[in-house]
Amino acid sequence: MAYQLQEINERIRSDVAGFLEECDQNYRQRVSLAADKILANLDKSPLVLLSGPSGSGKTTTALKIEEELRRRGIVCHAVAMDNYFKTMDRRTAPRTPEGEIDLESPLCMDMELLDRHFTALSQGKEVVIPKFEFARQMRNDNRGTPLRLGKNEIAVFEGIHALNDEVAGRHPEATKLYISARSDVNEGSQLRFKGTWMRLTRRAVRDYLFRGTGVAETLDMWANVRRGEKLYISPYKNRADIIFDSSLPYEVSVMKNFAAPLLEAIPQENARRSELLDLIAGFEYFEPIDPELVAKDSLLREFIGGGSYHYS
Repeated sequence: MAYQLQEINERIRSDVAGFLEECDQNYRQRVSLAADKILANLDKSPLVLLSGPSGSGKTTTALKIEEELRRRGIVCHAVAMDNYFKTMDRRTAPRTPEGEIDLESPLCMDMELLDRHFTALSQGKEVVIPKFEFARQMRNDNRGTPLRLGKNEIAVFEGIHALNDEVAGRHPEATKLYISARSDVNEGSQLRFKGTWMRLTRRAVRDYLFRGTGVAETLDMWANVRRGEKLYISPYKNRADIIFDSSLPYEVSVMKNFAAPLLEAIPQENARRSELLDLIAGFEYFEPIDPELVAKDSLLREFIGGGSYHYS
């Protein structure tokens, strides 16, 4: 689907608070539908596999599903599959065509451990969820978190490879979800802002604000991120029981406060700067929204901060 720029700007000018609430409510309804599906499948499996590309909002959506299921009286545990990364051995690590370590490759994941944990959890046995320390680029199994699923308890495992053959293919009984910011913004029939631009903007702002990564570095990584999506993530999306669109009609108007200055500051000599010109120009079509108006539990808070959810 696509949003219409004129409608977005008219709603911002006429009732911005109502517009934001309506968009957030629509997303809550998508979460509620996912919860319905998960509960309908609970007699077959207590596992939920949530996949999607970078910048899609997997973490917040997993937490929202956890929240919704708890509201219905079901204990739920959101688990980041990033903790199942292997400690990297540079000698045997998968490589991109350019020779860099391919962090998007499923070969970076400990698929065998995931498989054993999924089987054990489905049988009511205890496992210890490992802890991957990104600062040291190593997995610390001594700092793991014990997890056992009781009767009618659910675990949501979220990660870019959750629907991969080596994960979902071994556990077809699990409930499978796929999430991505999929909607463009058009002005009539004219494209003004791509859905992929939304994800790039989310990633660039989050990396800059919370991960100490400059926008130029994020842009340098983005080509391989997109390559990884096409190779390792998108081919499995049709395996999902539900496909989420995580784009929010108001988000470009909020993100222009953060992203436009960052992108414009990239030096002229940057090799990728010419690719940004259309994206930078795209922000100009949107009426701005003060980020302070964004609800604390909005999915967008995963990328701009100040939200009510805790991201480890």
